[in-house]
Amino acid sequence: MPAPSARQPRPRPARPPVVIVGAGRLGGALGLALASKRWPVRLHSRGTEGRERAETLGLKPASPADLRRARVVLLCVPDAAVPTVAAELAATLPRTAALVHTAGALSLDALGPAKGRARGSFHPLCAVSSPRDSLAGHAVAVSTPSRALRDVLRRMAADVGLQVLDVPESHRAAYHAGAVMSAGGLVALADAAVAALGAAGIPPDAALAALLPLMRSALRGVEARGLSGGLTGPIVRGDAGVVEAHLGALPEEVAPLYRLLSRRALRLAGDRPRPESRAALERLLRP
Repeated sequence: MPAPSARQPRPRPARPPVVIVGAGRLGGALGLALASKRWPVRLHSRGTEGRERAETLGLKPASPADLRRARVVLLCVPDAAVPTVAAELAATLPRTAALVHTAGALSLDALGPAKGRARGSFHPLCAVSSPRDSLAGHAVAVSTPSRALRDVLRRMAADVGLQVLDVPESHRAAYHAGAVMSAGGLVALADAAVAALGAAGIPPDAALAALLPLMRSALRGVEARGLSGGLTGPIVRGDAGVVEAHLGALPEEVAPLYRLLSRRALRLAGDRPRPESRAALERLLRP
């Protein structure tokens, strides 16, 4: 009797024709990344300026025939424009073309009613400042109820070098808030730190130049040793005297942020501060 055959792995989905709507930074970066991996990708822009940007990047513009053949249409447009652009496209695209937005905060409902069309979202967690920025090494949040579309989006992510996060629609706001805190929130935190150095008489340019390497070293520590292991400073040492001096020296608008972050750091520090030091810190850090 022959041995039972092992289950065959699911074949990788093909690279279907993709049309990217929007010739901005993200649209250009995705277009270049997919084209480099032999995806049949075209860039669609209604404006002359957008078409010229696509040509400058070496990306092919989408013809009407390309739109009819597309199986995935990626909307790389401002969040507020997604419903309008999706409605316009849904009126002309064949039902076989999936609509996918790249907005982290929007639900799939922003793409309009499904009516037999696959819908999805593909949101790279990358601060793209140029269409020539590489997306490799970052994560991407994927959401779609369509198994076939999910397989294609996962193939797309793998080819581009993105790690997939599956985000349930019901928790999209929490996901996006975390993403915003790690990017724009980090910039706002840097601004507060520059203001603190300003209270010591250090000019903003010099302060930022000094703080950026420090921030990078902190992130390297987190990458190597995790959140708790990467924590440094007076909180983890239990140095209440230093924290008290900080609170007395900080600008009035920065001190509440310092307290909030330090309370979070104290929880992260676990049992490393001695009990008496922890109690002193808790008294100092009360709102």
